[in-house]
Amino acid sequence: MLDLSFEAPKPKVIAGAKHDWEMVIGLEVHAQVASKAKLFSGASTQFGAEPNSNVSFVDAAMPGMLPVINEFCVEQAVRTGLGLKAKINLWSAFDRKNYFYPDLPQGYQISQLYHPIVGEGEVIVDMGPGIARRVRIERIHLEQDAGKSIHDMDPNYTFVDLNRTGVALMEIVSRPDIRGPEEAAAYVAKLRQIMRYLGTCDGNMQNGNLRADVNISVCRPGDYERFLETGDASHLGTRCEIKNMNSLRFIQAAIEFEARRQIAILEDGGEVVQETRLYDPDRGETRSMRSKEEAHDYRYFPCPDLLPLEIEEEWVEAIRASLPELPDEKKARFVSQYGITEYDAGVLTAELANAEYFEAVAQGRDGKIAANWVINELFGRLNKEGLSIEESPVSAEQLGGILDLMAKGDISSKIAKELFEIVWTEGGDPAEIVEARGMRQVTDTAAIEAEVDRIIAENPAQVEKAKANPKVAGWFVGQVMKATGGKANPKAVNEIVAKKLGL
Repeated sequence: MLDLSFEAPKPKVIAGAKHDWEMVIGLEVHAQVASKAKLFSGASTQFGAEPNSNVSFVDAAMPGMLPVINEFCVEQAVRTGLGLKAKINLWSAFDRKNYFYPDLPQGYQISQLYHPIVGEGEVIVDMGPGIARRVRIERIHLEQDAGKSIHDMDPNYTFVDLNRTGVALMEIVSRPDIRGPEEAAAYVAKLRQIMRYLGTCDGNMQNGNLRADVNISVCRPGDYERFLETGDASHLGTRCEIKNMNSLRFIQAAIEFEARRQIAILEDGGEVVQETRLYDPDRGETRSMRSKEEAHDYRYFPCPDLLPLEIEEEWVEAIRASLPELPDEKKARFVSQYGITEYDAGVLTAELANAEYFEAVAQGRDGKIAANWVINELFGRLNKEGLSIEESPVSAEQLGGILDLMAKGDISSKIAKELFEIVWTEGGDPAEIVEARGMRQVTDTAAIEAEVDRIIAENPAQVEKAKANPKVAGWFVGQVMKATGGKANPKAVNEIVAKKLGL
């Protein structure tokens, strides 16, 4: 089993300041629901479509058009909540969040403030071998996305693409439990991994399907513990929010910069202003966007166009029963079932497709050998070629066939690598390739012994050196392997050489 350590994470202390300071971070992750239709209309969610081609009358806020909830999006939110071990609220409701959206025609966003569909849960974040952190989830609510304003097509005009308008989002709000930039990135990565396993969000950050708003403040050592004891957030300092982060690397860089910016203000005797900021990756800095709004600034009120959402416990339990094995459970099983290390299990379970490939290879075979070949030979080559596991020229069946030939002694590990290269470039059945190209390993001890005798007879000086220094016996092994084209059984060669030299 994995050794999960749930002690309070060691905070990252900022160096180079007059005093010690610690970061306190909470994230609001916006995950696009994996659905072919939008949250309140039947319009397509296809990425890359022509601008304004995926827009229904509801999305365009035409008079008299009313939203209709997409049941599948609700199911995906429930599925995500169950995957995060969260409470599912059988009664939830939608609210209108009012302020000017230039790319949301109705002028308000339909969201859930007071009664979200998912309540408190947790995410276990891997921070190293045998070390894990628990980040509490406060809530998950459903809401519609806004469109996209385009500013770089004309110097005098802003264009609007409404294709994203009304796309379903799950906003996953964490507690301020994250204590450093590495933890923040690891938390987002773990959320992404879980949702990809669940099939509720594809996690494509480049397309904007997963993005995060980062809330960060700094405090003096001990203040965070006082917050945990009292629940008084004033101990955490004034926070600023960095909007729309869609890169794990940028999340880390933005947190580092923003923490140092706030510390510089405080140590100079100033006060941090609560505001919303943007991160500029070209300059590596955050800049002010607008003053931070509170809930009352948005004038929330219950959406009059949608009835409260009531779901049945039996429906929730049916979704729970359909959940796949999730990353942490799969990782623990790989360690116990296949006898591999936690590190290797983590690599193999990072993506569901990788895990499924490994299991197909390891089925009925030595798990450690299978893991070694999948991680080092296959993944190494895929990374070199820039290919995904789905694009691998070597199937799990073919790689398993190579391992079977090794296990039977038909080929050596050296020949196996040559065979892997042939299958990668040319395809084919490994066993048939071995027969057709005469790659079968020489296991005839009489033939190997004859070759050893010949090389010993031709190299008396080396024989004397080997008797004085047994390590020189490796030279004879190498000569035999060279003479047999690498086909001789290495174990048999080593044994015969040692016997003949009297070692």
